[in-house]
Amino acid sequence: MKWMPLSFTIHVHTGSNPPPTTSQKHRNFVSEPMGNRSVRDVPGIGSAQGRRLEEKGVARADQMLGQYLVSGRDQDRFQNYLKGASGANAKQQRDAYHGMKEWTENNM
Repeated sequence: MKWMPLSFTIHVHTGSNPPPTTSQKHRNFVSEPMGNRSVRDVPGIGSAQGRRLEEKGVARADQMLGQYLVSGRDQDRFQNYLKGASGANAKQQRDAYHGMKEWTENNM
C-alpha cells in the first residue's frame, strides 16, 4: 500500500467578516471622506430606513457613525440599534455594520 500526502484548509467564519461581494454603494462609502453625506449613503440604508432615521434626528452618515462608535463597534448592539431606529432587516443591518466597520478601519 502506498501512502499519499493529504492536505486541507480550514476556514473559520467569525460572523464579522465583510460579505464576500460588496455593492458599489459600499465601495463608494468606504473609500470617501464622511463629510456631510446623507445617512442614505450608508450601505444598507435605503429611502424608507433613511426617512425613519431622519425623523429620529439621524440625517447624516456621521451621526450614524457616532451611533456605531457609541455601540462600542459591537455588531449586535449596532444592528439592534438600526433595527429599532429604522426597521432595517437583517441584511440591511449587516450591510450598514460592515460599511461603518470598514470606513473606520480605513479612516480612523
